[in-house]
Amino acid sequence: MDSATSDSPAPLPGPPPLGAAVDTGLKILIAGGLGAGKTTLVRSVSDIRPLDTEEIMTRAGQDVDDLTGVAAKAGTTVAFDFGRIALDERTVLYLFGAPGQERFRFLWDRLFTGALGAVVLVDTRRLAESWYAIDRLEQQGTPFVVAHNDFGGPRHSHASIREALDLRDGVPLVDCDARDRASCKNVLITLVHHLAGREAAV
Repeated sequence: MDSATSDSPAPLPGPPPLGAAVDTGLKILIAGGLGAGKTTLVRSVSDIRPLDTEEIMTRAGQDVDDLTGVAAKAGTTVAFDFGRIALDERTVLYLFGAPGQERFRFLWDRLFTGALGAVVLVDTRRLAESWYAIDRLEQQGTPFVVAHNDFGGPRHSHASIREALDLRDGVPLVDCDARDRASCKNVLITLVHHLAGREAAV
């Protein structure tokens, strides 16, 4: 299996002091299917207590949403998640986690507005749930990376995941444990490096 990165990127510094000026705020979208781990990622990596709209799954929702492979899921995002993480003393990433259910996709247009880039979090048990996010991002020309969230199931090579998702060669694919802060930071660093590389190529 391909490694997520050949060299471990430098760790991100801590948040700027309270009251410090922020020169650059970058909006990053966290997208993916229902149950892929978007809320968990935002909670794990945010420097602040994140805002989320997690609600208890009800029988009514279970009758509407496809819970194949995630039947034990107890909560779900009904609007969006929000967190922030500092890249340095004056640059901050604002993280917006999109809802995964098809019935809430009408919210995505607002969430996409002004986004510099995105992370598509995928669950290999439910890869088809990732296609909508990837298609939307490609249609809008929003740069993104794909993060394979580890749910402890069968291991899949990066080559097989790329083939299943029909990913272009230029789209970075990394492994991720959405419960682990360092792993989530690595995903965001990979995205920032990807964005910087695109800017340099222009």
